This record gives sequence, C-alpha cells and structure tokens, in this order.
Amino acid sequence: MNAPRSSIRTLAAGLIAALLTTLAPMSSMGAGGSIASRNAGALPDDGSRPFAIQRIATFDHPWAIGFLPDGRLLITEKSGRIFITTPSGAKTPVQGVPQVYYHGQNGLLDIAASPGFGQDATVFFTYVAPEDGGGALTLASAQLRESGQHAALRDLRILWRQQPASRGGQPGGIIAFSPDGRHLFLTVGDRMEPDLVQDPDSTRGKILRLNLDGTAPANNPMAGQAGIRALTWTTGHRNPYGLAFAPDGQLWEDEMGPKGGDELNQIIRGKNYGWPIVSNGDQYNGTPIPRHNTHPEFEAPRVYWTPVIAPAGLAFYHGQQFPAWQGSALIGGLVSHGLVRITFDPDGNARQADRWSLGARIRDVAVAPDGTVWVIEDGADAALLRLAAHGEPTK
Repeated sequence: MNAPRSSIRTLAAGLIAALLTTLAPMSSMGAGGSIASRNAGALPDDGSRPFAIQRIATFDHPWAIGFLPDGRLLITEKSGRIFITTPSGAKTPVQGVPQVYYHGQNGLLDIAASPGFGQDATVFFTYVAPEDGGGALTLASAQLRESGQHAALRDLRILWRQQPASRGGQPGGIIAFSPDGRHLFLTVGDRMEPDLVQDPDSTRGKILRLNLDGTAPANNPMAGQAGIRALTWTTGHRNPYGLAFAPDGQLWEDEMGPKGGDELNQIIRGKNYGWPIVSNGDQYNGTPIPRHNTHPEFEAPRVYWTPVIAPAGLAFYHGQQFPAWQGSALIGGLVSHGLVRITFDPDGNARQADRWSLGARIRDVAVAPDGTVWVIEDGADAALLRLAAHGEPTK
C-alpha cells in the first residue's frame, strides 16, 4: 500500500511533470495516430485452451525465465539462486551469484542472455543489493562459464545501481534489448515512494536506456545531463514488471496499478506516463486519483484493467506452434491466475483477445526458439510449464 501524498508534494510533482513533458510532443499518439485507452478488465476466461500443458520442473519463489540460444532456460529464484534448466527439466545450479536483499518483492529478479551470447557468453541480470538496511536495485553482467556439470558467473560487473536504496518493494528490474542489440532497457519501479517519481533526478518510476556497458547513449532524451537524467527514456511508472519489443520494433511495457488501473503501455521516447498524478485506479484507502483523460499531457495506457490482473512477465509471440498468435503479446497474470493474449490492429490499437486460467499466479512468460510458450508460477514449489499445440510430442 502506498502512503498518501501531501498536497505540497503533489503540487511539486505536477510542476516537475509539466517540465518533463516538454521533452516530447504533448500528444497521445503512437505510430498509428491517436489511440484511445480501453478497459479490458471485464473479459472473462474463455474456458477453452488451444494448448496442452506439461509440468517440467519446480522452483522456490522463481522470478524470471531467460532462454539461452540452444533452447535451455535460465531461471532465477528471488532468494538468490540461478539454474540452467534443460527443456526436460534437468537443473544445474549456477555459482557466483552476488548476495541479494531478499524481502517481499525484493531479491534476485530478471535475467537475459546477451545479444552476442554466442561470442561473449555474457548474461545480464538484476537484483536488489543489500544496502542501508534495505536494498538498491542493481543491473549487472557476468560471463556464464560451464564445465561438465558445473556452471558459474565470472567477471561480474555492476553496470548501474539505484541510489539511494529503499526499504520498499516494487523494484521493477525487467530487462529488454533493443532489436539491433546495441542498447538495454531497464524498468525501475517507484519502490513504494510515489512522491519521488516525477522528480527527474530521482531513481524511481523510470524506464532507462543504457549502452551494454552501462553508459548513457548519446541520443537519450536528456543525454549530457547529470545522473539519472542521462539514462532516462520515460518516466511516470509505478510497478513495471513486463517489458518487450514487438516484431515491428515498438517497445511495450506492462505495470501494476494501485486499486484498479493495471496498464499496457506503448513506450515512446521522452514520454511521461503520469504516475502518481494520474491513474485509472484509486489509492488502496479509496482516495480517488485523477484519470488519464483529465491530463492529456501524459501518455495514456493502450489497455488497462479494472479490476486488475496484476500483470507480470510480457513476451511477444513468434513461432510455428500457434500461427494465429503471430505478433500477439502474452502477459502473465498474478491475480488473474493465468495468461492473457493481446492483439494489435494496423492502426496500433491494442485489445485483449483471450484470457486463459492456469490455476496459479503466473510470474513470467517466454517464447522458446521452437515456438512453444513457457510460463513459471509464483511462490513456493512453483511449476515451470511448457505450453504446446495439441498433438505436439512432449519433451
């Protein structure tokens, strides 16, 4: 639950937001023109599943799935463990993982193989590092070295660390590489400190764009400025737990709203998405928050959910297992206990096309090189599940 905002800090946030919106045109237009938000919250589970489900392995409070080029999976657990997992479920623990601040939503988070993994054997990962009685969101890289049945992280490099640290949750920490493999995008949640989000010098509520060595790209919106400003791509985010590029090169993000108002956003350079000044949800104590349509200077979500689904992992489908899904976004739902499919029309409008119950909180979703879909449950003894077209042989 987020603390109430004082009137003074809200006014300050509004003034800062007005300044930030000068970075880009004050419109809600993507590549396809003016696009309206739509509430997808009322669409029920359609009851039928166009896939068979195979239980592969179990993990203790897992967080993320990352595929290696050979089809094996990297799985993180919040307590600070990484496993290399084969498609049949054999697990190899990875040594050399740094210490994490494991508390609530904090811990070891996302993991992704480098775009040049075949040449550099590098993985990028995020975690909340213990600091000042709390934790600091951290982006790191390391080489993944394997020898026989052993695996370890070597040559660890800290690329970015959030300052100051926080005792709150909602860290974000999701990684996405640009289609050309030259840049890394990183979500940073509000850490349950919403009053700081609209401050351009605060490391709260941002999506960052970095070079792969952690430096600031020269063409970022505030390139050349000091501190977090130089890395900021967008601002005004609450709890962003999904980030992925669509086949057309557009970047999309999902984030949890407060009481209502979960969002799917098209991420556009320099835009401000309005949190905590606007939302399509309200504070947990019932205090209303102005809606997006009352502040057109902020970028509105393409789809929102009231009631919430608690969106987590986000992936775009490509493959031959499910031809009708090509280009669709797949979102894991924690509260909705399943998988959501989003489609996009030629004008850029997004809509929820399907919602399937899987009977458990779904933390992450990923698409394998062979076109199967893999999801991982949330919590203790959480299952890694393989979703394949009916009639496909199991692994």
